[in-house]
Amino acid sequence: MKKLTNAALLLCLLIAGPALAADSDADALVGDAAAGKAAAAVCGSCHGADGKALVPNYPNLAGQHASYAAKQLTEFRDGIRENAIMAGMAAALTDQGIVDLAAHYASLPAVKGVASEENLKAGEDIYRGGITAAGITGCMGCHGPNGSGNPAAGFPALSGQNSAYIVEQLTYFRSGARANDAGEMMRSIAKRMSDEEIAAVANYISGLH
Repeated sequence: MKKLTNAALLLCLLIAGPALAADSDADALVGDAAAGKAAAAVCGSCHGADGKALVPNYPNLAGQHASYAAKQLTEFRDGIRENAIMAGMAAALTDQGIVDLAAHYASLPAVKGVASEENLKAGEDIYRGGITAAGITGCMGCHGPNGSGNPAAGFPALSGQNSAYIVEQLTYFRSGARANDAGEMMRSIAKRMSDEEIAAVANYISGLH
């Protein structure tokens, strides 16, 4: 096992899939992290009290950009991003409640993950340099050299994210089961990736910070 500390090059891969922030009344609201912490108690059974998911195919939420987290919660609530569990959890949330939860998770220290040595180099090559044969550039272009993302552009932080979750989301983008990415950006990338390439880059991202 190896902890990744050096910055790699990346483009627009995932995980909580890149998409520009949706225009909504929530955009003008200011999140209250303290109120969000109280409301997040119910979220802890899946995402952990500290924002570190208890199940590998659930996302870590700690340290995620508030704008991105708010967009995803809004789209779960409104049926734009489909997930039966999250649709139920988000159904009763107000716009203010959403930005409060997002502010809480953004305030938590990000998870520092560990990657497996298996397929690590292949994943690093994809993250940093893309897949030339498929016309895919490196993931760092959108998600940053250390996976910190770009909140102004709506690209999520990926560093330390559960590899099983990343694999699942890239697979959903590839099939079209997930379609809340701006301009079909992630769908365009994922549909040109093999299972092996998805697994490799997901493993690399899980240890990146």
